[in-house]
Amino acid sequence: MKQQSTRSLLLGAAFLMATSAIGPGFLTQTTHFTEQLAASFGFVILISIIIDIGAQLNIWRIIAISEKPAQDIANSLLPGLGVLLSLLIVAGGLAFNIGNIAGAGLGTNVLFGISPEMGALFSGIVAVAVFLVREAGKVMDRFAQTAGFIMIALTIFVMFSAQPPVGEAVAKTVAPDTIDFLAIITLVGGTVGGYITFAGGHRLLDAGVKGKESLGQVTKSSVSAIGIASIMRIFLFLAALGVVSSGVSLDPSNPPASVFQAAAGNIGYKIFGIIMWAAAVTSVVGAAYTSVSFIRTFSKTIDRYHKWFIVGFIVISTAVFVTIGRPVKVLILVGSLNGLILPIALGVMLIAAYKTKIVGDYKHPLWLTIFGAIIVVAMAYMGGVSLIEGIPQLFK
Repeated sequence: MKQQSTRSLLLGAAFLMATSAIGPGFLTQTTHFTEQLAASFGFVILISIIIDIGAQLNIWRIIAISEKPAQDIANSLLPGLGVLLSLLIVAGGLAFNIGNIAGAGLGTNVLFGISPEMGALFSGIVAVAVFLVREAGKVMDRFAQTAGFIMIALTIFVMFSAQPPVGEAVAKTVAPDTIDFLAIITLVGGTVGGYITFAGGHRLLDAGVKGKESLGQVTKSSVSAIGIASIMRIFLFLAALGVVSSGVSLDPSNPPASVFQAAAGNIGYKIFGIIMWAAAVTSVVGAAYTSVSFIRTFSKTIDRYHKWFIVGFIVISTAVFVTIGRPVKVLILVGSLNGLILPIALGVMLIAAYKTKIVGDYKHPLWLTIFGAIIVVAMAYMGGVSLIEGIPQLFK
């Protein structure tokens, strides 16, 4: 029974991270870049998966071995660094949660014809309900798993309906016509950027899966999480490629909806509604849980009543969208800041991996350190460029 319970926990953490990544932005990015790059987008996906695995393996292992959440690890290295990291995570999580709530409203609009605001309100209530039950952790895990399976199954159906040129996709994945570095950075940021990579790592820590004896399980769960998100990405890419290859132009205001509609007619459009809603609500749950996990250790009150802080986080996100709408300019700036969170967090983790006061006698694999360092430099450069380009948008 205990083994089954641990397996369920590991799978739950993997799905929490994966479904946190698979949000409205994930769906839009994938279809947008497929239209731009066609079959060569397969290469972008392949490279981003390799980077995602490198980042996630490092972060989850070091959280597990130190038996501390990321903010406490950062504070152990330099007092105040954990507070800075937490501020970045919470600000990014809140801003993008407003976007996730908006995506949930769009999904219900497609399914039932109700206004996005009413749909967002309903979706916020569903997300809050997940945390109000007695065993919220287990319910969250099960909710993420169920939604994840539904999204992947429906996307596979639409992919087959689209009849993509699979042979060409495989060939261009290995030998692309063009390499788009911005697309790679965007995909990495959308999969392991901001709060996302910590969702599963903190969930495992919360559930007691930690220490040297758990490293094998943590490694397996972290790679599984990237695998689940990547499977969804690949099937969505193939569905979009099938539609684009047939000569259909995607609607720039809602690229993923036009892919599903072109591939499977009105049924496909309704399937898009289900996937958009499931993707958005699971991202709302993941963002709220992970953001609050970054401030729990700063106050005994927050730790004791963390479920209510999570509920408050969701309520605020929903209220902002329903009353004001999505604050686009704030999202632009926070989106740029979000690009800097991964290199800061991963850089902190790599340094922490060599501090005995944090990891004891644990020896971090050299290849993982080198892999992680390359990711830090690449993501810091692109995150800086993104921030410089994003700030002027605030004053237009």
